[in-house]
Amino acid sequence: MNPQKLHDAAVDCPHCGHHIHLAIDASQGDQDYQDECPACGSDVHIEITLDDVRDKIVVKIRSDDENFY
Repeated sequence: MNPQKLHDAAVDCPHCGHHIHLAIDASQGDQDYQDECPACGSDVHIEITLDDVRDKIVVKIRSDDENFY
């Protein structure tokens, strides 16, 4: 873990709206994982993409009950 590449992101749970704080390690590259909301216990899908061109970190939060066709 590189402390210079560690970032904090505040997001909302898609189920209950509870604020969740994420520690993002940008040295790990793009990430796609599931975590549990500490308030309601529901699964939350977290997708982190590093945009090197714009020097941004894009965080997408989704619930797992969404259907994709």
